[in-house]
Amino acid sequence: MVALVDAVKSGEIPDSEVVIVISDKADAAGLAKAAERGVEAVVVERNGRKRADHHAEIITELNKRGVELVCLAGYMRLLSPEFVQAFPDRIVNIHPSLLPAYPGLKVHERVLAAGETISGCTVHHVNEDLDAGEIILQREVPVLAGDTVDTLSTRILDEEHAAYVEAVGNLARQKHDR
Repeated sequence: MVALVDAVKSGEIPDSEVVIVISDKADAAGLAKAAERGVEAVVVERNGRKRADHHAEIITELNKRGVELVCLAGYMRLLSPEFVQAFPDRIVNIHPSLLPAYPGLKVHERVLAAGETISGCTVHHVNEDLDAGEIILQREVPVLAGDTVDTLSTRILDEEHAAYVEAVGNLARQKHDR
């Protein structure tokens, strides 16, 4: 999220504005980081609600601000069909593997356990299935001898920041060129 906000502010992502950052956790570090950068930060807690009810409130907050593209960052809950349908082809996510390989959680553990020599990250459109939307961009990262979950995840996270900025920048340029 910080990489995206900073890239918008610097003009690396052109003709764009980050209008809101929403978290379902009041103590999320990203809320303070967004506020420090002058971006409205809002908490929409789950409060034991059903996913669709929680997402309906988020949809309302996004629509109030005329959001055109939803960028997920660290949102660890499958989106409801209603949410996906509210923003068709306008939700993107970053995932720490070369999809379609290793969707879901505990990616680095699974990559290392399988003895992979290459991993990476994927920016993709979000659909109603877990990590199954159309791939926008991927970046490869070598898996090195002696890698741990921490060392691999650190190297991939660096690529995630760059890949997400590149992908969202490309989407913004495509929209501008239409």
